[in-house]
Amino acid sequence: MDTTAQTGPAPVQERPARRKFLGAAASGVAGAAAMSAPMIARAQNTIVLKMQGAWGAKDIFNEMAEEYVKKVNEMAGGRLRIDYLLAGAVVKPFEVMDATSKGVLDASHGVPVYWYGKSKVASLFGSGPINGCDAPQTLAWIYRGGGLELYNELLAKINLDVVGFFATPMPTQPLGWFKKPITNASELKGLKYRTVGLAADLFQEMGAKVTQLPGGEIIPALDKGVIDAFEFNNPTSDMRFGAQDVIKNYMMGSYHQAMEFFEIAFNKKKWNSLPKDLQAILRYGVEASSSSNWWTAMDNYSRDLQELMGKHKVNVIRTPKSVMTEQLKAWDVLTKRLSDEDPFFAKVVESQRAWAKRVAYYMLVNEADYAAGYEHVFKTKLPA
Repeated sequence: MDTTAQTGPAPVQERPARRKFLGAAASGVAGAAAMSAPMIARAQNTIVLKMQGAWGAKDIFNEMAEEYVKKVNEMAGGRLRIDYLLAGAVVKPFEVMDATSKGVLDASHGVPVYWYGKSKVASLFGSGPINGCDAPQTLAWIYRGGGLELYNELLAKINLDVVGFFATPMPTQPLGWFKKPITNASELKGLKYRTVGLAADLFQEMGAKVTQLPGGEIIPALDKGVIDAFEFNNPTSDMRFGAQDVIKNYMMGSYHQAMEFFEIAFNKKKWNSLPKDLQAILRYGVEASSSSNWWTAMDNYSRDLQELMGKHKVNVIRTPKSVMTEQLKAWDVLTKRLSDEDPFFAKVVESQRAWAKRVAYYMLVNEADYAAGYEHVFKTKLPA
């Protein structure tokens, strides 16, 4: 602005120009206000996503799903909200992926083994053949070793219209709960046993009679004699199911599901309709919950294992090495058969093995002997 014009009399010829400028400015402000009004209104219209989990109300996995939802809802600042539903609220636990693909649900929180009936390759994205990698290292394969690209290729092959991510590396799943401890692999033959995914194929290869059930149906099936033994995932979930009230032998350590993680999926059309920043919140919320879920798991699983042993007098046993050796042999047979039947299965297995060959090698050569350290500090001999 010309400061000399402020101190002296304004020239007559500038008054119309000034009035014209002020009028234009005023109309510009009004126009800007008119343009911004619907934008403000749109910002206040919260986008709501309906997500269902595959978990019952008491399962700790339900709490872990809620950790993800809470993080997203807080970061979205009112622009987006996930409404989380328990298993069975809209569809059954094994149906959440299908429902998300079809748009019956906007999103789901589950595991790929629950829909591996569509393709056994699904189980490789969480629960597959042992290759030396644990769950954190296998999750790294998903995000850094080409696993997510292969997962998306699988989704396209079987026409699942979703965008999916993976969270929360899970510790090795126990061999499970048995009325009588398993001392050798031959005792699995004819046993009515509950598991899911490729683990079901593995135990069938070992002679067990396998029934696949969601978590909430395990204890009723045990009561009815549908199954004799089962595994689910961890001490906390198992204790909340009430396993300790019907069986007292809990066998720890196994190769049937040595690693797994959650699958958080969104209907693809719904995903594509979201602004990029909200997509980023949903995507990075997965990574944030992956860490917080792990912390929650370590706190709960360890405490509840002690409670199972102390309060409930559960006999906690390390699975015999001979049983795990037979599992490895069964994995070799099963992996070869499925790879011969399906080139895409073989492609995913080879990708995982290429990753494991260097990543697992690094970790196994470099890791400290934590068991020896534990025994030294606590003067306690761990189960062999």
